Amino acid sequence: MSIRQYDEIGSFSNDVLISSHSLSSFTNQPIFVLSSHLFLSYLQGIFVLGLPFALVQSGYVGLVLLVLSAWVCNHTGSILVACLYEDEQRYVRVRHSYQDVMEACCKGLWPNWPGLGGWMVNVSQVIELLMTCTLYLVVSTGLLSDSLSGMAVPRSVCSLVSLMFMLPCLLLTDLRPVSTLSLLCSLAHILISLLVMLYCLSRASSWSWSTLSLSVDPENFLVSVGVIIFSYTSQIFLPPLEGSMEDRGQFNAMLGWTHGAACIMKTLFSLLAVLTWGAETSEVITDNLPSDLRPLVNLCLLAKALLSYPLPFYSAAEILQTCLLGETPEVYSGVSRPALLVRTALLMTSYLLALLVPSFSLLMGLTGSVTGSAMTLILPCLFHLRLQWGRLTVRDQLIDVCILSLGVICSVSGVICSVKRLVGAL
Repeated sequence: MSIRQYDEIGSFSNDVLISSHSLSSFTNQPIFVLSSHLFLSYLQGIFVLGLPFALVQSGYVGLVLLVLSAWVCNHTGSILVACLYEDEQRYVRVRHSYQDVMEACCKGLWPNWPGLGGWMVNVSQVIELLMTCTLYLVVSTGLLSDSLSGMAVPRSVCSLVSLMFMLPCLLLTDLRPVSTLSLLCSLAHILISLLVMLYCLSRASSWSWSTLSLSVDPENFLVSVGVIIFSYTSQIFLPPLEGSMEDRGQFNAMLGWTHGAACIMKTLFSLLAVLTWGAETSEVITDNLPSDLRPLVNLCLLAKALLSYPLPFYSAAEILQTCLLGETPEVYSGVSRPALLVRTALLMTSYLLALLVPSFSLLMGLTGSVTGSAMTLILPCLFHLRLQWGRLTVRDQLIDVCILSLGVICSVSGVICSVKRLVGAL
């Protein structure tokens, strides 16, 4: 098996991990190829459907951001993994996870709370996973409502139906039951993205660049920044992914080409959609497809969203059960009553958030501004500067400081604008 077992990979799960369960059972591909495929699958998740709307809100600057974000996230991913080692040649790996790096960085800052750094990472991770669960519910509710538009079914009923499909997650102790189906849905999602792009190309004669502008609304722009950052969020997954590679020297090459490929695909996908639909671009781009094509596409994406929900839910539940109840995957073979209460609270919280915040782009922007900026931009630079300051050149230090500063500015301003818009939408 090319990828190590799930318990070694850690608590963070998403489209990549579910693919790893399926692919490792059916392929003997070299680890570089397999890791690249899994990571690219994650970067090209279902939330790419919200990027065209973000591009409409951010104009030409958004195109620059799509490219710049890929480079920045590639850089912060590389320096985060570098913090796992004590030597420049990466021979001695002394840390194994994001939490380990955080605790090493915070060592000595709070002598009375030695585990505070790990707790901070766990809290950030649970928030991000909870928001991801909520986004899947928002997407599935919207897709179900659109598919049943001819029956005039209220959105609240569609949301409740989506919740019913999620109830089996309360008893989930193993991701394998949904792994194969989720992999097939991931492949269907890639085909749907290609289908949207081909449809846009067929409308090339009616393309218009007038929607893209250099002058944009500041609040819309800052919310869009959070959306774009969220689409590249992956740093918490990188330490275990690098640790699972047989030749870790290939990690930076894998990281670079996957971010480059994701950047090209996301930029082309978003640009073609905006040129085709202009100001009419929807928050979820498939809503713009013609009525004869949309039902089939929506049903495929609905299945993808419903089958993707168990992954972040299982990961968040695992963290909460470990931190609050002291249970680990090796300890519980079933779901205890306290664990069931924790999972029920987690499920209902995501459901209530989906009801309160039905706006896909605003919720995605808020998540990107809060946890995305912190975990992807701010913390990796802080780790690098604190743990490896003596080995950094002036150029490396300036790059880290610039990314850190931009991350703080984007995070604070993005949160303010997103919350303001969300409050106004309630």
